[in-house]
Amino acid sequence: MSALEPKLSSAALILADGSIFPAYSFGYEPKNISDGILGEVVFNTAMTGYQEILTDPSYYGQIVVMTYPHIGNYGINEQDIESRMLKVSGFVVREFSEISSNWRGTTSLQKYLINQKIPALTGVDTRAITRHIRDKGAMNAYIVSPAPKTKEDLNKILKSLQAEAPFGEKDLVADVSCKEPYEWTESCGALNGQWNANRSSATSSKKPLVIVIDLGVKFNMLRSLVLRGCRVKVVPVTMPAEKILELEPQGVLLSNGPGDPAMVKHAPETINKLLGRVPIFGICMGHQVLAHSIGAKTFKMKFGHHGANQPVLDIKSGSVMITSQNHGYAIDPASLPKFARISQINLNDKSVEGIELPEHRAFSVQYHPEACPGPRDSMAYFDDFLKAMQ
Repeated sequence: MSALEPKLSSAALILADGSIFPAYSFGYEPKNISDGILGEVVFNTAMTGYQEILTDPSYYGQIVVMTYPHIGNYGINEQDIESRMLKVSGFVVREFSEISSNWRGTTSLQKYLINQKIPALTGVDTRAITRHIRDKGAMNAYIVSPAPKTKEDLNKILKSLQAEAPFGEKDLVADVSCKEPYEWTESCGALNGQWNANRSSATSSKKPLVIVIDLGVKFNMLRSLVLRGCRVKVVPVTMPAEKILELEPQGVLLSNGPGDPAMVKHAPETINKLLGRVPIFGICMGHQVLAHSIGAKTFKMKFGHHGANQPVLDIKSGSVMITSQNHGYAIDPASLPKFARISQINLNDKSVEGIELPEHRAFSVQYHPEACPGPRDSMAYFDDFLKAMQ
């Protein structure tokens, strides 16, 4: 539908630096929306995969602006979810599609957002927002409806917004990690038979047990392990190393997750005690907390990497992969100890995209080899993890 349909109520995206972007509301509208729905505003450059983005726990506490201008045309289905609930604080698009066409689709994007109680904006210049974030950096923002009509209204909202704590000043992983251990059995094969072909899998009669430390795990990481013949058990971030080792795992996967890795409790200490005892594979947040477990530091990036088109160089092989990424922090290369090797770098900004700890049988990548959405160039790292366990 047209983003300027009169039946949509007025709204606005207001940034902490005072910038205001008039818009229309097409998602959920709580009664107190005029007080502002808080989130750190970031932009994502992917052309497809909005359902996976909406359900990615790494976006917990963030308002996602899609740079692709037309979102929602293939609707929502029951398969392409990455967690049981929507994790974003808000969603912003140039124009949404009220009518969708997809043989798997069960509802529209608008109905999905309303049912899941996620505020959303349309009819806004998303390119202008993106340029602003690129220049000024990611920052707190409010989604408000109705849009402020007077300078006094705007100043009141800004005063409230600027009093909010900066994004990442709390342990967001604790909010999204599971509370109790659970087993996962669903494979990718049920979703994509073509992908299932030519995939290596465990050949031994006893399938290797992989413990997944849940920092905000995406379902497709779990599916990718099951696809390769692994038994998968997901455990809370609070589970100590001793309890994990009692389960006798053949490998430990450190998942993705939201927020500042320096704020994550439990995980660095747990990982440090597991190093050398069992093969470890870290992804995204898992990559960052692995670095913290060996004494390295991370820093907040200006606007992060959020999209499905980030080029990564594998230093050893010289090959380049196009990767799917979603993170706002990066490892400080100068802080890594000598026994850690930088294995991959981002070709856009030279940030650390992979590290290896050969003496400890551990490695990690900053991007998402499970993709969804995104390219599948790097899925072979799940196979490398399997080989390390064998």
